[in-house]
Amino acid sequence: MKRYKQLDQEQRYTIEKMRDEGYSQISISEVIGVHRSTISRELRRNTPKRGRGANIYNGKNAHHKAISREQAKPKAYRFTCWMLSYIRDQLKKEKWSPEFISAKGKEVYGDFVSHEAIYQYIWISKHSRHRHYRSDKDLHKHLRHFSRRKKRKNTKYNRGCIPNRTPMSERPAEVEKRTRIGDIEVDLMMGKDHKPGLIVLTDRTTLETHLIKTNSKKANDISDKIIRRLSRHKKTIRTLTFDNDLAFAQHEKIAKELDVKTYFTRPYTSQDKGTVENRIGVTRRFFPKGTDMTMVHYNTIKSVETKLNNRPVRKFKYLSESGSLSHGRFLVERL
Repeated sequence: MKRYKQLDQEQRYTIEKMRDEGYSQISISEVIGVHRSTISRELRRNTPKRGRGANIYNGKNAHHKAISREQAKPKAYRFTCWMLSYIRDQLKKEKWSPEFISAKGKEVYGDFVSHEAIYQYIWISKHSRHRHYRSDKDLHKHLRHFSRRKKRKNTKYNRGCIPNRTPMSERPAEVEKRTRIGDIEVDLMMGKDHKPGLIVLTDRTTLETHLIKTNSKKANDISDKIIRRLSRHKKTIRTLTFDNDLAFAQHEKIAKELDVKTYFTRPYTSQDKGTVENRIGVTRRFFPKGTDMTMVHYNTIKSVETKLNNRPVRKFKYLSESGSLSHGRFLVERL
């Protein structure tokens, strides 16, 4: 079966010139090498009916109109009703990424679209006015968004007030290799108006994450909460890595109570604790910037923590993070 081929810009210029010279549609079709109905359809679609240039065929304008019409046309994706329903549920309720959705969809159903197809559908739904995409127009709002942190410009803010800091460059080599369990990265996730929100602790190897609600940024309060949460894991914790926020000024108290070593990142270098930064990024999907964390119930935070620790993880071949704890131990034993 012969496939229909769109006219190109050069062919449209030829139609314009021959039409101006008075050639018939049949003659034009023979010169261009297409069926005469193609010429008829082209003139009907791309010749303006009113306004300036009415009833005058212009090859350049016709080509632009044809391209715009093709781009606006709904594309045929291999989505079924149940597949779209699954994608919507995982994006809106579980806050999964398209990559996770595609991987789990293939695992559960066997036949499933790629993450690229999901992204394309989301962005077309956002921009298209076609009724086919209308119900998913806001689906993009459930994707994860990144933003760069701005450096503080307050010269009076002295980050050198934290005593006896040990730079992370002196951490044991095992921490960098992620070959053992118990090396924790710690950071604060702020709430509305830069008020305290959550203390986030993430194991570098297993990605197991703890979310601790805090209404204070005082170093003493922060240290007490960390000690209280990690005391039950005291035997497995080896190191804690903080950034240079004054909220972590009581790191020596934490080190003494938990019998661990503490280290600090370089100033303004978030990639030094990229693991916990990543977990904060995922947590932001449940508590977007501007959320008043004082109004969020502890049970809600606990529910989000459970979801975080049951998300599919690429580094563990899409096992859940709770499953990755045992899988991580297996990897460490092999190493």
